[in-house]
Amino acid sequence: MEMANEWSRTALLIIDFQRDFFDERSVFAVPGAYAILPSVYDALECARKRGMFVVWVVREHDPEGRDVERFRRHLYGSGKQNPVSKGSIGAELIEGFEIKEGEYKLVKTRFSAFFNTNLHSLLQATGITDLVICGVQTPNCIRQTVFDAISLDYHSITVLYDATAAASVQIHHDNITDMENVGVVVVRVDQWDGSVVEPLPPLPTTGNVVSAGK
Repeated sequence: MEMANEWSRTALLIIDFQRDFFDERSVFAVPGAYAILPSVYDALECARKRGMFVVWVVREHDPEGRDVERFRRHLYGSGKQNPVSKGSIGAELIEGFEIKEGEYKLVKTRFSAFFNTNLHSLLQATGITDLVICGVQTPNCIRQTVFDAISLDYHSITVLYDATAAASVQIHHDNITDMENVGVVVVRVDQWDGSVVEPLPPLPTTGNVVSAGK
């Protein structure tokens, strides 16, 4: 009963799992993204079995770029790529993933899932005190969401190491280390779901794809 109560207070945040973050033709593509698909799928299935609240955090921008960060506005407008613009194919979830009944879609226009969104009030209203975070990419949307969650005093924040990706292993490693240093729990999906209890091995520091570890 105590464990069931724990999961009812925990939300899984899946960040930016959209086509434009995977398609190599997109300016938003994250090189390590495809490698983590199996791990994110496993984490999602585990969360659903545990009855956890699942929040799909996505970007959806105005095609004219009026709600985009200033440094990216040159990518938007007539005849331009307009990544993750509202209603576009690139803004859709990556193939094989879908939002099920009871799960929540949260739209953001900045790196942090908390910035100018209703995420904090939503989680409070749902009784959520603990967060588990995965998705792309580690130094931007993952890290800023994590640091805002720390500032908002969530009781426990876990980052799923092999279900989170960046442009390179080194970038992933350095940002994971920074988050660990401020009290964030970092585990593999198979440790989090209880299927394997081996200690987390050191992250490699060379190469440019983050392995799914499966």
